[in-house]
Amino acid sequence: MEQIKHTHVEVRGLKLHVAEIGSGPKVVLFLHGFPEIWYSWRHQMIAVANAGYRAIAIDFRGYGLSERPPEPEKGTFMDLVDDVVGLLNALGISKVFLVGKDLGAIPANMLSVIHPDRLYGLVTLGVPFILPGPASLPTDLMPKGFYVTRWEEPGRAEADFGRLDVKTVVKNIYILFSGAELPVASDDQEIMDLVDPSTPLPPWFSEEDLEVYGSLYENSGFRFPLQVPYRALKLDCGISDPNPKVSAPALLIMGDKDYVLKMPGMEEFIRGGQMKHIIPNLDVTFLAEGSHFVQEQFPDQVNALIISFLNKNSI
Repeated sequence: MEQIKHTHVEVRGLKLHVAEIGSGPKVVLFLHGFPEIWYSWRHQMIAVANAGYRAIAIDFRGYGLSERPPEPEKGTFMDLVDDVVGLLNALGISKVFLVGKDLGAIPANMLSVIHPDRLYGLVTLGVPFILPGPASLPTDLMPKGFYVTRWEEPGRAEADFGRLDVKTVVKNIYILFSGAELPVASDDQEIMDLVDPSTPLPPWFSEEDLEVYGSLYENSGFRFPLQVPYRALKLDCGISDPNPKVSAPALLIMGDKDYVLKMPGMEEFIRGGQMKHIIPNLDVTFLAEGSHFVQEQFPDQVNALIISFLNKNSI
């Protein structure tokens, strides 16, 4: 971990935190999910660098050690896409492999459609091909107390999270999101109430890891992370093509026990081959017993899959 170098790069008026290791001619850019941060790629960054690639992970604007925009509540997914392009330009990088997880998979998908010339290949984890917009997630088909529905309501998550310290909020979300069932609250509950305080962390997530996550979210707060993804998910993303295509080779890694598979229509969409119409050169891999945090839970397996994909498409 001490080999990973940390800098700030000014992009579109904000200083973005950049973690980097390795010096290979090909660059792998990692985009984190929620409640993740650059640190969630620690295992992958080191493995990819050891395999001869230059590994870069960022904190999105408003997350972790990156600066928060002056008006977080106006944030959109296009901000993240433009930040990635701006960062690549600032670093003089013309083309990358993009690896996106959860929240980070969405701007990765968008960038692969809007700027196909900037990609060698696309790896996504935990979320299939989704573009922001009114039809992004069928929340009308979700249970009433579904966490996305709760958190997209302005002020509700802030009040819920505000009852606890930041580290406990992150711990609770990790516990909830590493389960196989959808996080759904009853009418007399908030999402944080779903976790018994005595519940231990997942065995692959240490107290030291939690300290890192807690300190980073204490620095950034949750204003922008609640806006993007949750409150920006149904905003039009500006991609008007009704049949978007991803020309780059792609890999989707899912855990068999990922709660995302319980969302209406999601497992059928992933397993049924429908994504091949959007991403013709797509491979989908399921990891048995894998949760939504599969890259932290089974780092060796995920590392092997990613490095195999990189090597295959670096010829």
